Amino acid sequence: MSQFVVNIIHRPEMVPEYAEKVTGHGKAEDLGREALLTESLDIFKTQQELAHQNGLKTTIQMTYASLFNDEAVALAKAHHEEFGDEISLSLLGLPCEQFREKYKTKDFCIWMFSMEDKKAIVTDVFEKFYEKFGFYPESTGSYYMDADLINFVKEKYPTVKCAVATCWEEGPKAYHTCNNSWYTFMDGGPWAPWIPSKQNSHAPAANEAEDSGIVAIPHLSRDLIACYDGNGSNFGTHPQNVLRGMIYDTQTWEYPYLYNLIDQFRYQEKFNNGYAYNMMFVGPGWMNKMGRWEAPYELLKKSYADGCAYYGQLKKEGKLVDMTMSEFADFYREKKGYNEPECALWRDILYGSDKQLFWYCDPYMRACVNMDQGGAIVDLRPYVAKLYWPVGIGTPHVTDASYPFLIQEKYRAGYFTHYAGEGTVRSAKLCYKGEEVDLCLCRTKAHFSQEGGSRILTLDPVEIQFSDLTVKVQSIITFEEGSSAIRIDRKVLEMSDPTADVTINEYMVACYGTTEYSEDMTSLTLEARKGDEVTTLPYEYKCREVELACADSVACTLPPIETKVSMECQGADKKGYFKEGYAFSPMFTLGYTGKMNDKEVFTTWLKLEKAN
Repeated sequence: MSQFVVNIIHRPEMVPEYAEKVTGHGKAEDLGREALLTESLDIFKTQQELAHQNGLKTTIQMTYASLFNDEAVALAKAHHEEFGDEISLSLLGLPCEQFREKYKTKDFCIWMFSMEDKKAIVTDVFEKFYEKFGFYPESTGSYYMDADLINFVKEKYPTVKCAVATCWEEGPKAYHTCNNSWYTFMDGGPWAPWIPSKQNSHAPAANEAEDSGIVAIPHLSRDLIACYDGNGSNFGTHPQNVLRGMIYDTQTWEYPYLYNLIDQFRYQEKFNNGYAYNMMFVGPGWMNKMGRWEAPYELLKKSYADGCAYYGQLKKEGKLVDMTMSEFADFYREKKGYNEPECALWRDILYGSDKQLFWYCDPYMRACVNMDQGGAIVDLRPYVAKLYWPVGIGTPHVTDASYPFLIQEKYRAGYFTHYAGEGTVRSAKLCYKGEEVDLCLCRTKAHFSQEGGSRILTLDPVEIQFSDLTVKVQSIITFEEGSSAIRIDRKVLEMSDPTADVTINEYMVACYGTTEYSEDMTSLTLEARKGDEVTTLPYEYKCREVELACADSVACTLPPIETKVSMECQGADKKGYFKEGYAFSPMFTLGYTGKMNDKEVFTTWLKLEKAN
């Protein structure tokens, strides 16, 4: 039986994000101003009422500021008793007079504090919660929670079983669209619930020993194409995201995109053993009485009412299950095993294109396959390394919590590049009599299937036309559960000249990093291996190339991200090779060439390992 689960999370921020500047109307900052606190609580009441009118229970994430407000505390208790809402605790909403007085800072992102301050703040907030409610919460959250923070919370407050722990693809793209002012980088994590590892909260745990003890959920459910291509803050199932993106009819105040987005999340149950997930996480600042995002308060309220009504209707029809965060954590642990991947076959529902992406996430990798580029891999994060990446003041990563990539088409060019150099991508080229065609130029569509532990993408065949030869090729991409490998089969289905043979070049151009800017590549080592014969090359930006006939593998070791990536091959006349790259194109290339005749198959594997 298929299940579509929704978490609706409200937080009574007494000093909502942005609201002081908007409501203050140029007055001196006053976080305790009565008008601000009253308006915030009124909006929270409205949000709760809209959910309850539609038969939906919520998770009330109390903020630090709200714990000093007796009415907010009483309201949470009453709604827990009457509607079954969960009383939870948010690590957002820290700023208030009491917090500023104690910590002497305007910082509000818990993961950016020093570890010493993180511990002090968590203790303050959790103990204040206990003082008000007489118990500790079972769930918590923030925009992002790093592994050290999660581990501390779980150790000190073991009742916590669920947390909002990352904001999907909230990195350089969001930073740029906030006029280079939003210093929160957290690209590279899961888009759907997962069990974070103790080592890195982005990377799912592979077993009980790695299990941090909580189930993590994302901050908002995002459009997995529009958010990846652009600013995610405009493309989420939070209704005001849709308004911020101006994705509505300004005359009728209708927003079919919002419902299409929710429905596309429902559709993902086809790729995840009958389970799909959606969440809405809302603070009062979004429904400010003065309006937001060029939208008046009336439209802000209408959009939220309509969103709740749609979820409520799905529930009445038996198509949706509403859960609190702690209920969901129990459900998730019963439903999913450690190595079971999360898959999403996502199509464009906003721009009217035929674009289609496939997302895959398990404890060993996160990968994105782009059917507009012939099934090329355009994003690859090596979770297998479980890279320890401390975040905040006093660490090497004060603001950058992203999980590093090997391939990332938005920050490192992808296939379509400048007049020189290469971008990161995993694709293949077919060559015949001096002509060359990259499969990145061949748009296709994918069809999903599952056989045992394998998730299989079968791509529609593409036809490649050389001047005197036509070749029809089909690609099949297989993700084997628990293997940290991606298998790609290229099948020649037809040739206009059955006696011809073509050369195939399976390649991967890669690097490492978390932003657009190149990292120092000199610690990398390239290698080609055949039996006991091993050729290695330290990366020195010298543009060198090495080829080895019948190579068992070609590989690159990347010490800064503790990762080894390799390719292996099964095919006729195979030759493994690697290329070093140069300063203007600071990448490395791994690949295999070989021959393909009519009806033949050329198979390669891309493998990821943790490098000691």
